[in-house]
Amino acid sequence: MSKLNIAVIGGGNIGSSLAFDCALRGHHVVVVEKDEPSCEQSRARVLETAGYAPLFSPLAKGKKPQDILDNIRWTNELSAISDCAFVVENIPENIELKQALYTRMAEFIAPNAVLAANTSCIPITKLGSFHKTSAQVIGVHFMNPVYLKHTVEVILGLNTSEQTRDRCLEMLAMLGKKSVVVKDGPGFVSNRISHLFMNEAAFAIQDGIAQPADVDAIFKECFGHKMGPLETADLIGVDTVVNSLDVLYQTFQDSKYRVCPLMRSMVDAGHLGRKTGKGFYSY
Repeated sequence: MSKLNIAVIGGGNIGSSLAFDCALRGHHVVVVEKDEPSCEQSRARVLETAGYAPLFSPLAKGKKPQDILDNIRWTNELSAISDCAFVVENIPENIELKQALYTRMAEFIAPNAVLAANTSCIPITKLGSFHKTSAQVIGVHFMNPVYLKHTVEVILGLNTSEQTRDRCLEMLAMLGKKSVVVKDGPGFVSNRISHLFMNEAAFAIQDGIAQPADVDAIFKECFGHKMGPLETADLIGVDTVVNSLDVLYQTFQDSKYRVCPLMRSMVDAGHLGRKTGKGFYSY
């Protein structure tokens, strides 16, 4: 099995980046979107990434954007996942939407496929309970931009089978990814910790302690982080960060996960970060 058939359900920032990364490596990708305009937006994101990726990725150098796009097709038909060995769910962090999708996927997904949930904070065991075969569901947390991140967080739900785990790790290796395997829990390891950073950084701005560039400079220049917490929030999407913090708060009932009011106001104003051109920074 040298080439994989991969389905990416949801072609937002991470979904489009994942589709690009898989296609760049020669795998066959189908991106499933809710409608045709969303397909066009995802296609535009992939084309944009293909244009500048050679500046950062040796693997992308010399690759024509059209050659990469030829490995991807876009559709709004969920039935397209039926011949895919690796299905990555990447829709917004809304548990009702995810429940509806997992119920619908039962009709189409192959019995031996790996169903990977690329969720930010919702427990994998919970998502598995929405699917007819919970043993088939595993968490795979891809980081953005996917084509530059060589390590992924893999989360085992309570019902995830050993076969699913082994096949998932094998396919991730074929995508050039090193896996760090952790147990299930809200936010897992990465987001349980990183979202506290972003939230407290937003409180620092709200309280007038510093400007966004100053907060991020401390994390980059003092701690050696490649990106500061507010740059990261803009990259992920402020709305996604808020939704994830809400999940963490509802699950743990711990006040440390309460959302900074400034971020909620930014969401109301449509200042979601890079995807809207304005967040903590202007783009």
